[in-house]
This record gives sequence, C-alpha cells and structure tokens, in this order.
Amino acid sequence: MLQQILRDMYIDPELLAELNEEQKQILFYKMREEQLRRWREREEKARMEEAVLRKTARRNGKRVQWLRGQDGEVWVWVMGEAPGDKPYEQISEELIAERARLQAQKEAEELWRQKEAEITKKFRDAMAQEKARIVAEKWKIEMEDRKAAKLEEEKIQEELKKREEEERQKGEELIRQQEEIRAKELYLSLKQAQQHSQHSDDDQEWEEQLRRSKAADEERSHKARRARDEYRRQSLRAIQKGRVAGLSHLFQGTNLSNDQDIKLNNNSASPLLSPAANIWERPARPFSRDVIIRWFKEEQIPRRAGFERSTNRIAQWFHGIISRQEAEELLMNKSEGAFLVRVSEKIWGYALSYRQQNGFKHFLVDASGDFYSFLGVDPNRHPTLTDLIDFHKEEIITSSGGELLLEPCGQQKNPPDYSPLFE
Repeated sequence: MLQQILRDMYIDPELLAELNEEQKQILFYKMREEQLRRWREREEKARMEEAVLRKTARRNGKRVQWLRGQDGEVWVWVMGEAPGDKPYEQISEELIAERARLQAQKEAEELWRQKEAEITKKFRDAMAQEKARIVAEKWKIEMEDRKAAKLEEEKIQEELKKREEEERQKGEELIRQQEEIRAKELYLSLKQAQQHSQHSDDDQEWEEQLRRSKAADEERSHKARRARDEYRRQSLRAIQKGRVAGLSHLFQGTNLSNDQDIKLNNNSASPLLSPAANIWERPARPFSRDVIIRWFKEEQIPRRAGFERSTNRIAQWFHGIISRQEAEELLMNKSEGAFLVRVSEKIWGYALSYRQQNGFKHFLVDASGDFYSFLGVDPNRHPTLTDLIDFHKEEIITSSGGELLLEPCGQQKNPPDYSPLFE
C-alpha cells in the first residue's frame, strides 16, 4: 500500500481521513523524500543529456558561448545598475511627482469647470438685467432714437464680454496657481505616506498575516522534524532489536508445524479455500465485505493472522470487520493502553484502535505485501501480525504519544464479531 502511494504520489481522501495527524506528517515526509529522489534522478538525467549534447556540438563544430565581461565572468545586466540606468530612488521620485501632477491636474479641471459655470452665470444674469433696463428705458423715452438705443446696447454687450474675458483669465491664472500648490502638497503627502507606510493599517494587517504564516510554517517544520526523527528512531530501534522482516523469505523462518497447518485448514472449510475454487486475484481496493472475507481466508489465515503465537486460539485482541465507532465503544470503559485490532474496510490490512487518556487513536496496519507495518508511522516490517503486536508491547508506537499496547480488549458478543472470517 505504501509503495503504491509513493508510486502514484496520491492517497485516497477516505484513507487519509483514517490517519491521525502524526501519521499524516510521517506519510507526507516519506512522499517528500520520494519527490526529492525523483528530482535528483531528473537532475542527473538532465546533466548527462547536457553532457552528451555538448560532446555532439563539439563534433559538429557548433556551440553556444556566453557573452563575458572584462572580469572574464558571464556578463549579466541588472536593470538599474548598468551605466545610464536611473537609480530606483530617482524612478520612485519621478513616479510620485507624476502621480501628484496628474491628481492636481484633475482637481484643477474640476475647479475650472465650477469657476467657468460661475462666470457664465454671473455675466448671463448681468446681460439679462441690462437688457431689461434698456427695454424699460425705451418704453419710458418714446422720443429716443431706436438706432441710438441699439448702438448703446451693442456697446454695453461688448464691454460685458470684455469684462467676462478678463474675469476668465484671472480665474484661469488663479486655478493654475492653486494646481501648482496642490501638486506640491500631494507630492509631500505621498512621499510622507511612502516613508511611513510600515505604520499604516494595511501594513499592520500584512504584518499580522506574515506573523501567522511564519508561525504556521514553524509548526509544519516542527511536525516534519518530529516525523523524520520518529521515522529514524523506529528504524534504528527495529534494527537493534533484530526483529525487522523486509522480504518474503523471512516468513520461511516462522515455526508453523504441519499439525498447525492441518488445523488451520480444518478450521476454514469454506469452498473458497478448496482446491477446486477459482484462483484468487486481489482487487486494487476492498469494495465489499464478501471480498474482504475472501481476502482474509485466502491470504491471512495461511499467515496465521489473528492467532496466538504458539496455539490455534484466536488472539484476545483480534476482532472482525467492525467500524471505528464500534471499536471506540468497546474501548470506552477501558484504561489507557487498552487496544484491539480490527479488519479494515479501507485497505488490505487492519486498524489498531488504542485507548489513550483523553480519547482514542487509530493506526492503519498495511498487510498488502508480505509483511505487516503501520501505514505512515512505523517503518518496521514484521513477518506476522502477532509479531507487530508483541513488538509494540515493549516499544512505543510514536515518540510523541508514547503508545504501549498494555491490555487487549476482547469480545463482548456471542458469537464473536470475527466469526464470518473463519466460517
């Protein structure tokens, strides 16, 4: 199972949900190691291909050369550092000045629109008043020459237009002066904001996010280091104990007598195990209880899974296909260190349910190969399921949890929940 996960670099979400946090960290650590191994292989392959191409280029008389500087090193141009490039401070100053100028120009245009509307209204009202006065006077002075009145009206209109133009010029000059003053004010304001940006609310929020991100990175690093140390500790401890079984030839050393084999065959009289039965081909994943039962009968009973070491009795800690909730109910009133092993419905293997002081833990046991080992926690490989249990009666499962298997949790049902496995 672990080899398949590392080969595909993928773990099913349902299977991942069965692992606790430490199991996940160790599994991710192993996946990271596999990523680094593949990366090194690709780098070495690319290096060799590059060497081959270089040799081929020499034979063909064609090659690529880097442009080098006066110091003999490869010539590199860094924007802002080459001769003639503007320094960052100058570019920043120009950008700020341009931004202030555009903002001031925008504000000046708005002021001028308001001023122009005000001037237009002012002289329109004056013109209307003057026309009303002339009309009133013409009605009063009936003997006045209409032509003279018209000339006078044109003269007054010309004068008003001239005054309006002068007023406009004064207004434009005033707006221009205000624009220059405003541009300077905006420039100073933007410059000050740039210098004190680290004290702004946005930057404070960014600093808080950065702090949280660093804390999360430190926590992940701590978990990864702890997972790596746990992985190494288990490996070294298993080597010291001399109880690691890596390949199937180690199973040949197990003391299974002929009498025991006969008894096992007698206890499993299912037609699935008869010589006439179809050849067993294990699916990629367990998808039904019937398939799990057949897998157990075909592969696990011959390996004495669930039996005591030297007898044909079922081990007290062994249970059938029960759920996590049922396992926790069985362990509910037990003391810390109580445990049971149940057949998993997620992988070809088992789940070890453990009672700790403030709850429960569940560890997946991979039995898809020719050994038994915890998935994502323990690199030790044990020839039998009983060896794995006995090993962790003396050695803790994880250094952070300190789990020792102290008290097996037996059956509470009659018939036992493992009955379908041995029928």
